[in-house]
Amino acid sequence: MAVETMGGMPPVLAFGLVGALGVGAQWLAWRLRLPAIVLMLGAGLAVGPGMHLLDPSRDLGDLLQPVIAIAVAIILFEGGLTLNLRSLMDAATGVRRLVVIGAPLGWLASTLVLRHAAGLGWESAAVFGGIMIVTGPTVIAPLLRQARLKKRPAALLQWEAIVNDPVGALAAVLAFEVVIVLRTSAGIGHAAAELALGIGVASVLGLAAGWGLAWAFANAKVPEYMKVPVLFVSVLAVFAVSDAVLHESGLLAVTLMGVLIANAHLPSYAEIRRFKEHATVLLVSGVFILLAAGMDRQTLASLDVTALVFVLSVILIARPLPVLAALAFTDVPWRERLLVAFTGPRGVVLVAVAGLFGERLAALGVEDGARIAPLAFALVAATVILHGFTLVPMARLLGLSAASAPGVIIVGGSRWSQSLAEALTKMELPVMVTDPNRSHLRAAREAGIRAFTGDILSEAAEHSLDLIAYQTVIAATDNDAYNTLVATDLAPEFGRENVFQLTRDTSDSARYALPATLGGRRLAPGNTYWEAQRAITEGWTFRATRLSKEFTLEDWRAKNPEAVAVADLAGGRLRFLTDKTAPQDGEGVQLLVFGPARDRGQAQGQAQGQG
Repeated sequence: MAVETMGGMPPVLAFGLVGALGVGAQWLAWRLRLPAIVLMLGAGLAVGPGMHLLDPSRDLGDLLQPVIAIAVAIILFEGGLTLNLRSLMDAATGVRRLVVIGAPLGWLASTLVLRHAAGLGWESAAVFGGIMIVTGPTVIAPLLRQARLKKRPAALLQWEAIVNDPVGALAAVLAFEVVIVLRTSAGIGHAAAELALGIGVASVLGLAAGWGLAWAFANAKVPEYMKVPVLFVSVLAVFAVSDAVLHESGLLAVTLMGVLIANAHLPSYAEIRRFKEHATVLLVSGVFILLAAGMDRQTLASLDVTALVFVLSVILIARPLPVLAALAFTDVPWRERLLVAFTGPRGVVLVAVAGLFGERLAALGVEDGARIAPLAFALVAATVILHGFTLVPMARLLGLSAASAPGVIIVGGSRWSQSLAEALTKMELPVMVTDPNRSHLRAAREAGIRAFTGDILSEAAEHSLDLIAYQTVIAATDNDAYNTLVATDLAPEFGRENVFQLTRDTSDSARYALPATLGGRRLAPGNTYWEAQRAITEGWTFRATRLSKEFTLEDWRAKNPEAVAVADLAGGRLRFLTDKTAPQDGEGVQLLVFGPARDRGQAQGQAQGQG
């Protein structure tokens, strides 16, 4: 039976268009260094109310609501997977207070703003207010990388976004279930019983399913290649069964299921994390495009002065007051409190969940439920654009910027690493050297270079290190296998183009060749660990050279025939080179070079000139 209606787009073509627009907008945002949510909003509005090319209700028909509901369920499950209770307990007092005190106060403040500034009824305000406490981990991370804040304010914002993601979803789900029960039940007693039954069934089902999957995965009851499919199907099954008991209770069940799996310490958690990241990118972008395209011009026209007052009230009241109250009487300096209080960008999760609940409330007879989606779009667009342009200058004004250029993590405390770290420090770039052996880091500490004693892949490193200030990883230990492991594990987080390792001793042998999915890029000049150390012993060192109109790249090459360019710094962007990339030439470009001592290089250059 065809779902297509007269004058509409075939459902398969509609799904293809939504996917292309969503992923395409995210890719373009990455290329242009812009917030992806802004481009997705523009794309959805353009093909929807703009050109009337896509109308989700018309083109997808009865498929629309189930598709959005399932997508939101998987998004909330992913949010649950990010909530590691051990990480929360190990977090600083400020982070715990932002979650334990700030989240409930934020829910209350958002509800009051929605009621009195936006004019929503208490039912819609309570549901929408719950999800408004989510500050958007997918939005805050790129902003923090761009702003390069100091460690504590960056950690406060990052952990608040991660932990409040499922907390906000749970708040909205619980408020929505209360509205459902009160609207559909005959009396208060019956409503309370039905609500308790629904929450109880959802909680038991979600926790039981999470425990069962964790047990099965940990005890090899499911083969590796089937873990992600089994997980995916289980999420759908739990959502459907719980929803059959109490409408929308499935969202609570899958969120709790994700929380339990996140805290089960599974050895296969890395693969599960990859699944949730990929699924979230696809589903969040798809839901966002569908919701934006589904808005008509009449709905957009409803965003009047009331919507502006609502957005300003959230930015100036509902966000800062709960944060300042939560951080009161802590050791967090007032400058950091102000920065956190006035930084609260919302993301696509808010739009996806709020849009779904808004439609559900409207279907239940809550008239102002239809206003939730446009208000959510207005809030997300305003906060992302505002904080995207103001976070950097605000951080500089408050003296909370850690660095103006991307940093480098060097894994391995050798003399080669020490020389590289000193050269990068002279270029005013943040550098951190890591090594499990404390004695290997003595020279770095004496030189004032930041050092971390321990395994860069350990949970201690994940929880205690501020990785946002760093863009590049160089694995340079004497163990080629460990270098490959570090590069492979950190590549998804830093980007494969930003992860390098020293050349492996056996890299030229076909018998020991590794797949392209393993390891990092080979750093120029292509030395192995032992070749690099031998060069250091022979007097080679790293140093920075600035190019100009009078001293070009060719001039540098003529004076330093043996030296090799390892990286270039232009316009505040550091780029490490491989054997397939050439350094930039131009005024103001700084070259990071590896070559013999200056006196030796100059002497050789003079000898060649005389010859």
